[in-house]
Amino acid sequence: MNKLQEIVLEKRKQVGEDKQLVSVELLKKSNYFKRECASLKEYILRKDKSGIITEIKKKSPALGAINPDVNVENLAAAYTLAGASALSVLTDNKFFGGCNADLTAARGNTTIPILRKDFVIDEYQVIEAKSIGADIILLIAAILTKEEIARFTDLTHKLGMEVILEVHAMHELEKVYEKVDVIGINNRNLETMQIDIATSKTMSKLIPAGFIKISESGIENPEIVLELKKFGYDGFLIGSYFMKHADPGKACTEFIQQINKQEE
Repeated sequence: MNKLQEIVLEKRKQVGEDKQLVSVELLKKSNYFKRECASLKEYILRKDKSGIITEIKKKSPALGAINPDVNVENLAAAYTLAGASALSVLTDNKFFGGCNADLTAARGNTTIPILRKDFVIDEYQVIEAKSIGADIILLIAAILTKEEIARFTDLTHKLGMEVILEVHAMHELEKVYEKVDVIGINNRNLETMQIDIATSKTMSKLIPAGFIKISESGIENPEIVLELKKFGYDGFLIGSYFMKHADPGKACTEFIQQINKQEE
């Protein structure tokens, strides 16, 4: 069993337990359920933003503990002030050290769109994402069927949120649903945890026309961002690089400043 299979197996168990603890009816009573969501598509393309999607990730299967004691509220505000286009919050606990409360805490300290970063395998998680203050969900092609992607996307849109469909390999493009909002190319192979930025460059030519494209994982310097822009990427999800710094907000600010300086 590879790491991705292990995560999904654990996620199915967790979601089953969560359903017993908190009903869908109760999720829908959340104050966030009536909230109008911010659009990732709009924020990524805004001229006054950077295209950088920052991330709050306390640990990962690949790196272990990264920044487990980070103050989520302060960091959400710092990332926003740095000029981030959106914020990704890991809500998986066992493998990434996150929780739903992290996303809700971040929601209270930023107005930019928030991605609920998790391994979605059930409609319950889509409804849950809305209830905790998310604007966007992530659907991972490697763990879902095309029918599930379509069903989860339609439900997400019904709730006023947007979808990033994440793909890594060429064959996963067969699962693209025309109504997803953004396609993310993950440079990390979730089965081996290996990273190769060339994945984004190769896949860029194969993504159907009309989709906003973002590149994810392994982006550790502004030069990579500038290079990937030449391949049609508008968004860049950066997690571990910022989180490895003692002050992730400062690292993000300096990163975005360097991009702006080189684009002048």
